[in-house]
Amino acid sequence: MAEAKNNNNKISADARHSFGKGAARKLRVLGKIPAVIYGHGTEPVHVALPAHEIGLLLRRANAVLELDVEGTTHLTLVKDVQKDPVRQIIEHLDLIVIRKGEKVQVEVAVHITGESAPGTIADLDAKTLLLEVEATNIPQSVSVDVEGLEDGALIHASEIKLPAGASLVSDPEMVVIGVHLPAEEEAEETTEAEAPAEEAAAE
Repeated sequence: MAEAKNNNNKISADARHSFGKGAARKLRVLGKIPAVIYGHGTEPVHVALPAHEIGLLLRRANAVLELDVEGTTHLTLVKDVQKDPVRQIIEHLDLIVIRKGEKVQVEVAVHITGESAPGTIADLDAKTLLLEVEATNIPQSVSVDVEGLEDGALIHASEIKLPAGASLVSDPEMVVIGVHLPAEEEAEETTEAEAPAEEAAAE
């Protein structure tokens, strides 16, 4: 099961003609983020985006942005976000041009739903799956139900139901979720199992 899909987000962007750290600083003072649009054999387009709007949209993974750059529309996918390592302020964006109906490979988050058997823990061994999906129809996440699964149960990538139109790129045999007892209980069970063996050896 997949959660809400990306909607195209329309943003007005300004063409950018000044480059370098100084120009980027001036943009950020004005509440804008420098970015570059590239892909599909097109010439790179340098733009300035509204920082507040972009910050809100980037809370969603694999954001698709529909940019209006001085009357020209660019449908783009966020490829890379560069942040200040200390302040975590967005410093630059790389955007790739996409076409409606085009397939892209993206990392999609895995979410656990349901409760495994009493006393057990369901761990995410792989937090994301690499999927091939339509660029304009990227799922925000894939949900996996662990309701009632017992200790030792494993869920592999190939067993996860994907949204319509998506195909798995990750290794099908990759363990995504494992169900187990808490570490203390596992240790106690091991100790109890070893005790009879030690007594038999002593006899």
